[in-house]
Amino acid sequence: MNLMTQNTTQTRYAEAEAPLGTILDSVPADRWNRPSPCEGWTARDVVRHLIQTQRDFLTGRGFDPGPEVDGDVDPAAAWRAHARAVGDLLNRPEVPATEYDGYFGPTTVGRTLIQFYVPDMVAHRWDIATAVGADDRLTDAELDRLEANIDSWGDAMYMDGICKPGVVAPDGASRQAVLLARMGRRDW
Repeated sequence: MNLMTQNTTQTRYAEAEAPLGTILDSVPADRWNRPSPCEGWTARDVVRHLIQTQRDFLTGRGFDPGPEVDGDVDPAAAWRAHARAVGDLLNRPEVPATEYDGYFGPTTVGRTLIQFYVPDMVAHRWDIATAVGADDRLTDAELDRLEANIDSWGDAMYMDGICKPGVVAPDGASRQAVLLARMGRRDW
């Protein structure tokens, strides 16, 4: 992986992390236990999921994102600490360049972050924003990348633990609503 690809991984992660962090920092303490669109999960659970899945992925590739932070007390602070640790790892060129055999064949840590974990951050930002009553709009650039990623996943997107089966958005629904519907979410 060249420096350009390393920078792409860092850039994509930062682009998804910044608005997610902003939403998390704005959540009042009494809203963390509100139910999210992810069945059975609260807003707090969604943050815990984001942190744990990224930690599991990175440690599974031999990279230590540092000590776990208790997300039950302050989910936003836990996310900030986690995102800083991931950012520090991505500053090391060997991290995004590390090759491994993924679900779809040979890939790299950087590609997997861009193709799976970054879109996961965008979709779950919507889940959290919806749960806590914050601004849940996604940008056109986020929708473009999310759509490309969803198209590339095919039926694998609906495997257990990824997304619920898609639903049909109503006629005239926004692009965001149609895209979220493909991921089993209702934005209407």
